[in-house]
Amino acid sequence: MPKYTMRDVARLAGASVATVSAVINGTATVSEHLTAKICEAMKALDYHPDGVARSLKVGRTQVIGMVVPDLTNAFFPEVIRGVEDAARAEGYSVMLCNSNEESEQEKRHLSTLFSRRVDGVLLACSDAAAAYDSLVRRRFPIVFVDRIPQGLPHAGVSADNEGAGHQATRHLIDLGHVRIAFIAGNLNHSSHAERLNGFRKAMQQSNLAVRDGYLRMGDLTVESGHQCGLDLMRQPEPPTAVIASNNRMLLGLMRVVNEMHVPCPEQVSIVGFDDFAWTQHFTPPLTVVAQPAREMGSKAMEILLAKIRAGEGNEQEYSRVIRLQPELRVRNSTAQPYLVSTAGGREQVQTAQSGKSTGA
Repeated sequence: MPKYTMRDVARLAGASVATVSAVINGTATVSEHLTAKICEAMKALDYHPDGVARSLKVGRTQVIGMVVPDLTNAFFPEVIRGVEDAARAEGYSVMLCNSNEESEQEKRHLSTLFSRRVDGVLLACSDAAAAYDSLVRRRFPIVFVDRIPQGLPHAGVSADNEGAGHQATRHLIDLGHVRIAFIAGNLNHSSHAERLNGFRKAMQQSNLAVRDGYLRMGDLTVESGHQCGLDLMRQPEPPTAVIASNNRMLLGLMRVVNEMHVPCPEQVSIVGFDDFAWTQHFTPPLTVVAQPAREMGSKAMEILLAKIRAGEGNEQEYSRVIRLQPELRVRNSTAQPYLVSTAGGREQVQTAQSGKSTGA
């Protein structure tokens, strides 16, 4: 099959090569009639501009790279949709990489993206230190998404995770819970460390103790959520409410509730993070803190494009972190605590539905 050139398009359209180039690159105004003829000629010849040659000429590829830690986590595809929507509107394509929560794989992906001469990178890092080191050494446009390296100047977009942890805990406290447990994710990731901080602050502000036995560390998997849930619900005095700081660990926790036949919310109230279709179809439907995932992606892309267009020497202007507000969506997995106090050796039992207390 012959490989047609810009000269062939010009000959078929009855235009000069310079005019065809102006239409393709948008470097000059061309009449609508002639533009239409050139586009028809390109379509007829199935002609596509040489992106590599063009990128060498203008110094840009119109491609950005994106590295995420886990494509199977439903949160990140939503972020990616926001990125792609914003990129497409500006004529950019997205090259997507999955690090599988492995720092070495993340470094390899970053190296590949740099070598492919992408114009910039969006990164939800598995290893914040390594990612930042790459940024410093290469002076490359990069914006962090969701997971933000701490204590260093950088651009990033995430949810207000500390506020989200505080909001979820405050909701349970307002319902009357005092025995509240928290299943935290990897605290090397800013999002999970901040959610835990929000939980601690809400408890301290209400003069409630954070029991050591009620604080569990998972690794962002269903299996770890399951194990943490078992540890909590097998305690002599189990919590009346549990917050899971990751959607997969939430699934593991709900599996425990089902296996142990623990009534929810009658015996334990549950709050999770991220809102997907399945959270509403559980029995009961789950109370969650919803992150603006798609908005997070589109905002990160907007900042990255600003950094690319500003060029070197203007990094500081865009080195800020934007925190988007999450939303607490209250459903039937949270209610007033069933067990509210112990007096005179007899446990006072209060049903969430009736609000009446009886001796047990």
